[in-house]
Amino acid sequence: MQRITVLGATGSIGVSTLDVVARHPGRYAVYALSAHSRVEELAAQCVQFRPARAVVGTAAAAERLAALLRAAGVKTEVEWGEQALCSIASAPEVDSVMAAIVGAAGLAPTLAAARAGKKILLANKEALVMSGQLFMDAVHESGAVLLPIDSEHNAIFQSMPQFGGRVPAVREQAAGVAKILLTASGGPFLTRDVATLDAVTPEQACKHPNWSMGRKISVDSATMMNKGLEVIEAHWLFGAPADQIEVVIHPQSVIHSMVSYVDGSVLAQLGNPDMRTPIAHALAYPERIASGVAQLDLTQIATLQFEKPDFTRFPCLALAFDALRAGGTAPALLNAANEVAVQAFLDRKIGFRQIDRVIAQVVDTLPHGAAHSIDAVLAQDAAARAAAQACIAGLAA
Repeated sequence: MQRITVLGATGSIGVSTLDVVARHPGRYAVYALSAHSRVEELAAQCVQFRPARAVVGTAAAAERLAALLRAAGVKTEVEWGEQALCSIASAPEVDSVMAAIVGAAGLAPTLAAARAGKKILLANKEALVMSGQLFMDAVHESGAVLLPIDSEHNAIFQSMPQFGGRVPAVREQAAGVAKILLTASGGPFLTRDVATLDAVTPEQACKHPNWSMGRKISVDSATMMNKGLEVIEAHWLFGAPADQIEVVIHPQSVIHSMVSYVDGSVLAQLGNPDMRTPIAHALAYPERIASGVAQLDLTQIATLQFEKPDFTRFPCLALAFDALRAGGTAPALLNAANEVAVQAFLDRKIGFRQIDRVIAQVVDTLPHGAAHSIDAVLAQDAAARAAAQACIAGLAA
């Protein structure tokens, strides 16, 4: 029986994780669940899975959750705040941690899981984008097992059997690899006239053609910042420099990524676009379990298309490559500015094409320090957020 903590249980990844867990009651038990503010949904999950602990973002949310659980007769211990998140991620009772909190808020508990030597199912990009070397060092020093959940990185992992079931440190670049090919759907605006993108609404940006995701990640997909963050993540996971990572537009989202080898071979992982597949792969690794996802029927798909990304259409992707090449805290600045800009867009304070302008101004203006400690990274994160807010206020004025 594998005991699991799910960080970000009410988000799309968390819900999919619990769906897979529920299909295998003899293999998995839920130790703890967390959510920031979606108290009613978390309460329903606690009623179903009966975790020992549940964590929310604020004291007020904790009071509401505790009241709902008392009324339901559920004895789950309710806690709140970052320290509680780190505790449920590193508790000795826990075997595996699904790290699915979106954004920089997921950094501290994911790092706590790494330092505690847990099996980490990594869906939080920011842990690697913000603090790549620090996070990977923690994984290797503790002996933690790191398994990627993003469909692209999970596909790459499955296409690199030479790693023997462990994600390497960046210094252990895979022998024989010519290039990592990250596929991208292109999002909802792949063919839309670039001149009309200023008029995009939050509702349109959140309507992804293939995947069901949260609002922030949906906007990141529309700008292709999501893919840019995945490029940085791939660098740290697989030891590939920026010039060895290529993004390929693949609108059908059937090939989730590929690895090209020096002998001319290309290994790919295919499947229907459903996050339960990589989740089930990581939960059971190195075994295979049913995920609830329908089998892929290539005869029904018939055609697979590929094209190069247009950096004029997707400037955020170019910004991410630039940040990776710059190194240091540049990726942390990029991530923080993006989080603030995307929220401003969702709040209708700025336009869609102003997202990349805010990010560019922040990254170009602030100095890139060395990412030598978590405190240094968090200081740069805070500075970038303040600079982004100032930029947005200027645009609004």
